[in-house]
Amino acid sequence: MSKTAIIIGGGVAGMETASQLARLGIEVDLIEKQSRLGGHLNSWNHLFPNRRDSKEVFEYLELGINDGISLHLNTEIEAISKTGERFTVAFRDGKELYSDALVIATGYEVFDARKKEEYGYGIYDNVITSVELEEFFRNNKQNNLFEGITSKRVGIVHCVGSRDEKAGNLYCSKLCCVTGVKQAIEIKELLPDAEIFCFYMDLRMFDRHFEEMYYEAQEKWGIQFIRGRLSEAAENPDHTLLVKLEDTLTGLPLKMKVDLLILLVGFVPSPETRRLAAMLGLKEGDDRFLSPADEHTITNSTAIPGVFLAGTVKGPAGIANTITDARATALQVAAYLK
Repeated sequence: MSKTAIIIGGGVAGMETASQLARLGIEVDLIEKQSRLGGHLNSWNHLFPNRRDSKEVFEYLELGINDGISLHLNTEIEAISKTGERFTVAFRDGKELYSDALVIATGYEVFDARKKEEYGYGIYDNVITSVELEEFFRNNKQNNLFEGITSKRVGIVHCVGSRDEKAGNLYCSKLCCVTGVKQAIEIKELLPDAEIFCFYMDLRMFDRHFEEMYYEAQEKWGIQFIRGRLSEAAENPDHTLLVKLEDTLTGLPLKMKVDLLILLVGFVPSPETRRLAAMLGLKEGDDRFLSPADEHTITNSTAIPGVFLAGTVKGPAGIANTITDARATALQVAAYLK
């Protein structure tokens, strides 16, 4: 009998893992609870650092979804069990699938900005998240935000829900800083007269070309970076916002009026990942993301033979690193099965 694998999650990691396994001659069932593949990639417009259209990356991933892959969209999992070396995945509609290996690729969710009540998200009209701004750009609806305005003052708040003990997340989400820089440039392109301020704790431009984009933001576009964590945002009668923070480089308190406040929300483990982990008895790290069997050899296997991890179930990562990780997972699954 041919060996089979089930992949749970149809985002970037799940699609690429499925594609690579199919190329290796392994039959794959790819399960996605939404009505389409792509996951969070469907919410992004242009990708850093070269501002590539996200649809091009999706098209590349979609090319790998071939006849060796059975798709199960709009499908939710009720239970997972293992008997001997075989897995049984039961759906909520009563159907079941069987496989020799299981890959968890259920990704992440973004931090719920409403938990930071002091920033006014969900309370004030002109406080939005970075994800919402990206969707405005993707759907070409940015005029809903900027209609009739030739000059504007915009504040961008870094580390919302990350590196924050009160929020329960001590880790860095890695991609918020570069997202803020990219979005600041895109706003400046739309509104050349806008004043844009990025309020940051530390700038972590860790990947190739990220630092260059940060310098470009300052030198070419005049975007201003202020080191300090926002303490409060309050709405004025005209619906502008008064923000308060401490400039930690000068040690001085700062008040500023802005027309729009953008919150750069970080990554958190998805509830679905944690639910599946509980079913299987998988190990979570202190950050609540899933842990592989060995952190040092960068293996994507788990303590349960035949169960593998792919992508951001293990923690924050960008698209390129997620694709690389998915390919590594596929090779490890293939080695296990053969």
